[in-house]
Amino acid sequence: MAKRLIQAVMLAAVLCGPAFAQEPAKPASQDGFVPVDGPINASDTMPAPVLVATAYGLIWVVLFGYVWSVRSRLGRVEREMDAVSRRVAGKN
Repeated sequence: MAKRLIQAVMLAAVLCGPAFAQEPAKPASQDGFVPVDGPINASDTMPAPVLVATAYGLIWVVLFGYVWSVRSRLGRVEREMDAVSRRVAGKN
């Protein structure tokens, strides 16, 4: 009986513990949007034009690579189809 009571109390503590736990106090700057008043440090900025140009360049390279891959595979399939057509025509 005592074992079951201890288990019930432990279960209640586990289930109800987070409901009664207090959140740590947040600093005032984390409560909402805080505008930046001073100048921004150059080391804290990202070179957006370079990143955008790199992303677009990478996308174009991948796209041209894919088109080249499809074109070469299609050419191989067309050659195989021609070879099969010649074999079938030669048997008749």
